[in-house]
Amino acid sequence: MCGILGYISEKYPLDQSIFRQALNTMSHRGPDSDGVFQFNNVLLGHKRLSIIDLSNNASQPMSSADARYSIVFNGEIYNFQELVNLFNIEQRTSSDTEVVIELFAKKGNGIPSLFNGMYAFAIFDKQNNELYIARDRMGIKPLFYFHDQNVFAFASELKALVDIPYISKNLTLNTNSINSYLHLGYIPQPETIYNNIHKFPSGHSAIFKNGTLTFSEYWNPYDLIEEKVISDEKEALNKLDSLLIDSVKSRMICDVPYGTLLSGGIDSSIVTAIASKVHTQKLKTYSIGFKDQLFNEAHFAKQVATHLNTDHHEYFVSEKDALELIPDILTQYDEPFADSSAIPTMLVSKMAAQDVKMVLSGDGGDELFHGYGAYKWANRLNNPIIKSSRKLIAAGLNAGNNRQKRASKVFDYSSDSSLESHIFSQEQYFFSNKEISNLSGELLLKSTKFDLKKQITKRRLTPAENQALFDINYYLKDDLLVKVDRASMKYSLEVRVPLLDYRIIAFALNLSPDLKIKNGTQKYLLKQLLYKYCPQEYFNRPKKGFAIPLNKWLKTDLQYLISENLSETAINKTGLFKTAEINKLITNYKNGKDFLYNRIWNLILLQKFLLK
Repeated sequence: MCGILGYISEKYPLDQSIFRQALNTMSHRGPDSDGVFQFNNVLLGHKRLSIIDLSNNASQPMSSADARYSIVFNGEIYNFQELVNLFNIEQRTSSDTEVVIELFAKKGNGIPSLFNGMYAFAIFDKQNNELYIARDRMGIKPLFYFHDQNVFAFASELKALVDIPYISKNLTLNTNSINSYLHLGYIPQPETIYNNIHKFPSGHSAIFKNGTLTFSEYWNPYDLIEEKVISDEKEALNKLDSLLIDSVKSRMICDVPYGTLLSGGIDSSIVTAIASKVHTQKLKTYSIGFKDQLFNEAHFAKQVATHLNTDHHEYFVSEKDALELIPDILTQYDEPFADSSAIPTMLVSKMAAQDVKMVLSGDGGDELFHGYGAYKWANRLNNPIIKSSRKLIAAGLNAGNNRQKRASKVFDYSSDSSLESHIFSQEQYFFSNKEISNLSGELLLKSTKFDLKKQITKRRLTPAENQALFDINYYLKDDLLVKVDRASMKYSLEVRVPLLDYRIIAFALNLSPDLKIKNGTQKYLLKQLLYKYCPQEYFNRPKKGFAIPLNKWLKTDLQYLISENLSETAINKTGLFKTAEINKLITNYKNGKDFLYNRIWNLILLQKFLLK
């Protein structure tokens, strides 16, 4: 895992010292070594976190054996040794980076489809004076780019691009992305908070030549959907077990100490169970607990760890520990990002990084195997009777208690809304498009739209499947994976995600919905597999997220954030919102409508970013 940076401009060449300064903003991504390649007006930089082949021979930027190509690479290719054998690649090192560049020298642009891994890389071809760029299928590894008529640049993090003088002078605020952020709590690709910087799309490659950037898509989850689903439970269970064992095994190949992040939930437990089974030594596991028992699940993780006989490490977090990380949310994520579970993710990453350099996590299980309440809402709201009477239902619920008031928001959507994004937004306690329209001034009049579905597939998808595809394409890519990447890399910790092996994604997308939610049990098949490794009674409890007591904090320790960022002076300074509407929102929250806390948090982080 590393940080990469590139800059190309004939008109505005960049001094290498300034380029290195921008590269150093990502030192946390690669503290082990760094390097810069320069060829005429092209600069490529790399910050290395050594995971495979720790020798200097594997340092980057790396050149091909024939010296024609140079690469900067962030991530891991898990099947690199298979590719060595398949394509007879002569190795000077034992690194996967060398395999990527030598394979490119042999095969050219089509190489991403050969890879099983997580990656973002750029390869410069000196002979043709062109740059080839690719990002992994799910966007596990980040990549941003800036492109105008004068400059092309890319980086693993926004902050590195913003640190380049030409780019910082030409940045403008992307108000459309603010709509998305208020609605979802994050900014989905390809947008960022700036008009001039974009997220490089996952599952794509591109060629930059003569000032033109040309994209090609090599992977799309919609293309994986088959006409028939896997409906035989025994067959499905055996197939999933085989896929997961292979995925976990391949992700345990490294030359540094490693372990797993274990929350005690379904997804992290099954990854840990399989890892401990195939590991030749005692597996290290890491979890955190909260001293506030309402949010503490450490005992569940310890129970699983004891059963699996792992070398378990747990760290109990005080409110003070977590509160001290609040300022890091803004600096580490570089743009407004309202997922408050970034704080416990940072804390567990910090703890694990003291002991290991790589961990496995359970991300992806809820989206692939239908673990969220949103999937039940999707089926419910697509019922024709409920759909036609939703306004009446919303009005009735709005007269009830706080829980009913919150539920009323789910039913209150306009017919032209993206139902998937609306359900997600209200499940997460964020703003509906209707609320954004009421809240905002003249700059934020455009509703957030999502072009998803209704892409052509080989079979008709259920509402829950469409909702899950929304999460896979947006929430998983641009919230959960972003959260984990920035939180872990802050402490130079690599996180690998076995459940997001592209073969498992293809399997899950073609698994019968009846094996995802069965007799009211969500993630049914995944749970049945887990029970082969761990006792079922360990998991007979309601699902909890990786949460902090944010509502409580906003009324106590973090109350100052409301005063500082949502005051009339602060609102007038940014000019995005109606002060009367903001005041009404705050008053309703303080008067007992606790379900508004995430909307308040969402606004605080946006305002804090704009006021800096």
